Amino acid sequence: MRSYSLIAPAKINLYLEIIGDRADGYHELVMILQSIDLADKIDLRAIGTQSIQVHCEDAEVPQDDSNLAYRAAKLIADNFPERFAQFGGVEINIKKNIPVAAGLAGGSTDAAAVLVGLDMMWQLGLTQPELQDLAAKLGSDVPFCLAGGTAIATGRGEELDPLPSLDSLYVVLAKYRNLAVSTPWAYQTYRSQFGDTYIRDANSLEARAHRVHSGPMVQAILNDNMGEIGKLLYNDLEKVVLPNYPEVLQLRKAFERSGALGTMMSGSGPTVFALCQSEGEAQRILQEVKRAISAPDLGFWVSRLSKHGIQVI
Repeated sequence: MRSYSLIAPAKINLYLEIIGDRADGYHELVMILQSIDLADKIDLRAIGTQSIQVHCEDAEVPQDDSNLAYRAAKLIADNFPERFAQFGGVEINIKKNIPVAAGLAGGSTDAAAVLVGLDMMWQLGLTQPELQDLAAKLGSDVPFCLAGGTAIATGRGEELDPLPSLDSLYVVLAKYRNLAVSTPWAYQTYRSQFGDTYIRDANSLEARAHRVHSGPMVQAILNDNMGEIGKLLYNDLEKVVLPNYPEVLQLRKAFERSGALGTMMSGSGPTVFALCQSEGEAQRILQEVKRAISAPDLGFWVSRLSKHGIQVI
C-alpha cells in the first residue's frame, strides 16, 4: 500500500518514582504507564520525492525536523536507505487530539505510529523487539507507546513489563492550554533538591526497580482493586512542579475534592487527571471541577483507559 492511517493513543503515569542517576545522563526511573483512548490520527502517504514532510493544522505542532514524527521517519530512512531509495519519501499528516506539551506523550505516540506505518509501507518486516530498539533511540516514552496497555517501565522508561489491562476505568484530564512545564526543568530541579536521596550503586538501583514488581500498586492492579489503585497514584515530580505552578496545584486540589478514585499530575505535567469508575462519574467530576475553577483556557477531556498501543485503521 502507498498510504496508511494509524491511531496513536496518549498515555498517563499511574506511578513515577525517581530512584537515581544513570551514566547516560538520564534518570533511573520506576513507572507504571497506562494508555488512554484519547488519540491522535496519523496519515502516511508515499510521495514521489526523496523527502519527509510533516503537516498539522495545530499551530503548536512543529512541522520541521524538530518534530518527533519527522525524526522517526528520518531514523527509519537512515537505517534502511535502500528502502528509502526504493519507495521514496513520505508525507506525515497529524490530526492532533492530544493536547500539546501536556505530559501525555503526544509527540512520542506520533513517532511510534510513524515507525509502525513505515515498517508496513516500506515492507521492512521488523519484529516488535526491533521496533522497540528503534523507538528507544527517539525517546523514553516511544517504546511504551508502540505496545500500549498497562506496563511497568524501568531504566529511563524503555524497559517494559506488561501488566493486566485496566480498560474498565475512565479518566478526566484537565490542562491549562497556555501552560507548559519543561520536562528537563522538572527533572533537573528534582535532582538539585532531592539528589541526596538517590541510590548510587548499580546493584541497589536494580533491586529497587525490581521491588516495584511486587509492590502495592502492582498488587492492586493484579487484584483488579480499583479503589486501591486510586489511593496509590504517585508521582515524584509533583514535589517540584506543584510548588512552582500554583494553577496545577489548584487543579489537583479541585479534583481531590470531587470524590474521584484518585487524582495526580501526569508525567512532568501540567495535565492533572482523575480516575473514575464510569463515564457518568467522569462527566460529573468534570462539571464539578469546571464550576470550581472558572478559567477560559482550562481544557477538559474524558477518556477511557485502553489496552491498545498503535493501531492501524
